[in-house]
Amino acid sequence: MQAVVSHGPEKYALESVPKPVAGPGEALIQVEAVGICASDLKCYHGAAKFWGDDSRPAWAETEVIPGHEFVGRVVTIDEVAADRWGVAVGDRVTSEQIVPCWNCHFCKRGQYWMCVPHDIYGFKRRTPGAMAEFMVFPADALVHRISADLPAAHAAFVEPLSCALHAVERARITFGDVVVVAGCGPIGLGMVAGAAAKSPSMVIALDSADHKLALAKRCGATHTFNITELDAVAAVRDLTGGLGADVYLEGSGHPSAVIQGLNVLRKLGTFVEYSVFGSDVTVDWTIISDDKELDVLGAHLGPHCWPAAARMLESGRLPMADIVTHELPLADFQKGLDLVGDGTASIKVALIPG
Repeated sequence: MQAVVSHGPEKYALESVPKPVAGPGEALIQVEAVGICASDLKCYHGAAKFWGDDSRPAWAETEVIPGHEFVGRVVTIDEVAADRWGVAVGDRVTSEQIVPCWNCHFCKRGQYWMCVPHDIYGFKRRTPGAMAEFMVFPADALVHRISADLPAAHAAFVEPLSCALHAVERARITFGDVVVVAGCGPIGLGMVAGAAAKSPSMVIALDSADHKLALAKRCGATHTFNITELDAVAAVRDLTGGLGADVYLEGSGHPSAVIQGLNVLRKLGTFVEYSVFGSDVTVDWTIISDDKELDVLGAHLGPHCWPAAARMLESGRLPMADIVTHELPLADFQKGLDLVGDGTASIKVALIPG
């Protein structure tokens, strides 16, 4: 079959590789669509989070097929796997991006998304990803059905949407809250939709692109601010009588958005960080402690949010035809990476292996 193979930073190639075979308790999947994530791009360019630096070892491995946000059809599955996952041949399915070990400290406590080995599709040899015609769901995978009525590239958005919804859940948004979302890319738009579903008093979206802010409005934002045209911190304070926001959801991955969030929050506010950064971020921690006593929370993956994300996609609440801006053949993977890297001409880029 045809597949993209990572041989290290900026060494990805389309190759002919053996078609995988499902073992006992596994399933063979024909990939219908795979999204290109910002983390795929950072891995491609050699970010330390993936390939290590002086203070941490490499996590990503070479000779691996990338791709961790995907949907496909079940081609072969044995009775054990079919009973475990509740799926059958022909069903459209997706799998959570992490394949837990189920034996480490965190897995035994039910916190599978923090599994110590941390085998995520597309980064580890144990879990080849979806930039290929076929892939295998291992027996330890978490598998979900998703509607066959959705276009494949839209259905694959279930992965970034589940991540966005997890960040929203971490914020514990209440009815009176003023929520600010930084960044209106795929994760940020999902955060806007998820935050709006919690019915806070305001959902304020920030970005530097007017067309993305227009999409944020359609996802549920009550206010949008172009950060290149005004002082977002001052604008939020004007809306809140000088108080500031209750919740700040960071989904842009830009270091400046971290500083912006610390300044836009009121005292005792909540900062939720989701992004994968390509470089270190330096801030004045006194703002977090002595100045405001903020709650600063991280969010990782989308645990327990996949069914809700699938329902949100199936409901038609998100303008997916405008969020998925590009669908490319697998052979154009480099063009897809470049589009994601440019950031101005695309929002969500998907590869279609078939």
